[in-house]
Amino acid sequence: MPRLFEPLTLRGLTVKNRVWLPPLCQYSCEAEDGVPTDWHLVHLGARAQGGFGLVIAEASAVVPEGRISLLDAGIWNDEQARAWTRVVDFVHSQDAAIAIQLAHAGRKASTHPAFHGGPKGSLGPEEGAWQTYGPSAVPFPDLAVPAEMSTEQIAEVVEAFAAAAARAQGAGFDAVEIHAAHGYLLHEFLSPLSNLREDGYGGDFAGRSRFVMEVYRAVRAAVGEDFPVMVRISATEWTEGGFGPDEAVELAALLDAEGCDLIDVSSAANVPAQIPVGPGYQVPLAAEVAGTGATTAAVGLITEPAQAEQVLVSGDADVVLIGRAALREPAWPQRAAHQLGMEWRDIPYPRQYTRGRWGAGL
Repeated sequence: MPRLFEPLTLRGLTVKNRVWLPPLCQYSCEAEDGVPTDWHLVHLGARAQGGFGLVIAEASAVVPEGRISLLDAGIWNDEQARAWTRVVDFVHSQDAAIAIQLAHAGRKASTHPAFHGGPKGSLGPEEGAWQTYGPSAVPFPDLAVPAEMSTEQIAEVVEAFAAAAARAQGAGFDAVEIHAAHGYLLHEFLSPLSNLREDGYGGDFAGRSRFVMEVYRAVRAAVGEDFPVMVRISATEWTEGGFGPDEAVELAALLDAEGCDLIDVSSAANVPAQIPVGPGYQVPLAAEVAGTGATTAAVGLITEPAQAEQVLVSGDADVVLIGRAALREPAWPQRAAHQLGMEWRDIPYPRQYTRGRWGAGL
């Protein structure tokens, strides 16, 4: 059995394999109400059919003003949670697990959706723009200036994350992931490049990590002890003076000590940077986090089965997340299992698709 297809248990959840789908923004809530649609059902359902052990629904806003764009998914109200239930039920019918990423875009909210060839930057007033918020009144380049959050607003967002987690649990999700990466609100607080505060939420690492830890504790309290809670971090900003691997390791150790079930290790996107993109370029960051003993996921141009298997065999991570390759190939895990030598009866094919299995001939 390849390591990639061994099960992994997080608290009360056992996932059938270690090849998972990361959260991938779809910008497809056309009614601008945050309610998931048939697109989300097919997008996530197809990857569940394709053999991914766990699929993570895209960054879903915990408050309306936390959306990246007007087309973002949400889980700030019960209507959205009810709509997610249909997606959850179908994923479960394919013997897969499903999580949802809880998010607040912070100073990177109120923008156009990131579609190729479409408009970029902040929305204008005539396009439905809203006031954005961040740790400090420091804008992301070429975006609107955010308002500095008050401590009262920080507390409200902490409660919003907890309420969203409870809704997700009620909708049948198997786990939640807190989004503290990619230059969105929690990452903005972690970074000394965007957090210039002089109160208890800024300054040294303890202050800058306070918000993230408060969100984690509130989410844990909301969902109880048997429900997995994961956190995605950007382990470096690839920029001098930014949040980097040493602080990422320190944060991972703090989260792990408080029972966080998995650290999902990505990088960048809080400030423009020269990033050395290449196959597996973020895996060394995951390996550093894994060195703390925390259960760790690696992501970032992991595209080939042998490459993914080696990440796990080497101990650099416990899980691999296949993102862009999964957009091209929803059944990537089935091909991976075949190429890694698994007997076809052990490969996660839906029974309706076994006639088209790898190696079946014409």
